[in-house]
Amino acid sequence: MAERERVMRMSVEQPLWRALSGYRVLTMLYAVGLFVSGYEHFRRPGVAIGYYAVLSVWTLATLPRVANAAACTKRFLAVDLTVALSGILLTPVADSPARVLDGGPTLPSIWTAGAVLAFAIKGGWRWAAVASTLVAAANLVERGAPARDTVHNVVLVWVASIAIGYVVEVARASERTLARALEIEAATRERERLARDIHDGVLQVLAMVQRRGAVLGGEAADLGRLAGEQEVALRMLVSGGLVPVARTARTGAATADTDGSAGSVGTVVGGGPGPDDDPGSPLDLRALLAPYASARVSLAEPGAAVLLPAPEARELAAAVGAALDNVDRHAGAGARAWILVEDEPDEVVVTVRDDGPGIPEGRLAQAEGEGRLGVAQSIRGRLRDLGGRAELLSVPGQGTEVELTVPKRTKDPRGKAGRR
Repeated sequence: MAERERVMRMSVEQPLWRALSGYRVLTMLYAVGLFVSGYEHFRRPGVAIGYYAVLSVWTLATLPRVANAAACTKRFLAVDLTVALSGILLTPVADSPARVLDGGPTLPSIWTAGAVLAFAIKGGWRWAAVASTLVAAANLVERGAPARDTVHNVVLVWVASIAIGYVVEVARASERTLARALEIEAATRERERLARDIHDGVLQVLAMVQRRGAVLGGEAADLGRLAGEQEVALRMLVSGGLVPVARTARTGAATADTDGSAGSVGTVVGGGPGPDDDPGSPLDLRALLAPYASARVSLAEPGAAVLLPAPEARELAAAVGAALDNVDRHAGAGARAWILVEDEPDEVVVTVRDDGPGIPEGRLAQAEGEGRLGVAQSIRGRLRDLGGRAELLSVPGQGTEVELTVPKRTKDPRGKAGRR
């Protein structure tokens, strides 16, 4: 929490503190310059010289105090405003009465606004209102009676400081909202990562145990029934509150039977990052897709290497595995599948097609509502995370085609720069 607050103040307030530091130095020099130019008009120049000496030392010595909100304490603000008010009240003592009545500048001049702005940046518009009110009272005492120019200056400081204080408060509230949103997004990313890995591994194992238990009967049937209940409960748990997010993961491209029998099309097996998974080194997508080829799966690929960054290549291969798993589960035991890999100059396109019965209209939305995230997360979610897209075309009775497109972020092996 402390680190988040530090980042927030760096992003919103730090430029204001830097500007205030520069303002205080420049206005101190300006006040001294006014005194030098009108030195002969001062009735007691020694008083003014003493005040400017204190003002100069104070301004330069306290620059670290106005470097950030943490260093700018309440005690410092009180002393800083006291220096400004003292200069205003000393003006009639040091300057000639005629210049005071004519609306001449006070000893601190516009340096006073810097003290008020420090209140605004530190505490918001309420602190700014209190400080500017004290400055207004001191100006009225210095002048002796309200005058047009005095009222004008007082109102200007009032409005400017309160407005800046209000803007700072709004910016802080926005930063807090943004920080909270980032926390929620990070939590959702982790939730989706777990949901995807669970879907690719645990849920499919539970489904296999349920099916095999029903076939074997006896105690295995009871075990299968319990596995089915846990599968439903786990699906409902991982499907709640998921939104599109980005992540980088590594997924193996090995295949496994969904029902324990030989000859299935294939299923994706999830895996975590490995010690050799270097995002900077590209992988040949063909090597990751080769294990999917079988008597029922035909793989057509280019003759040259299809290079992608390692995490993207593994995620794309995992999405292909999820598509093949859906073929195995929903297209029937005799369904065949074809994988076509196309290596374009700025993107890689992998098409998975089957000759099954197709997907009935509305079935995908129904499956997602039931917590079955094979298409929503394992396929579309992965491609969305990679900055690509997954397009699914299914006609009842004519099979299903899934087109997976991933933009390249590395130099194309044919010498062309990939899209970023």
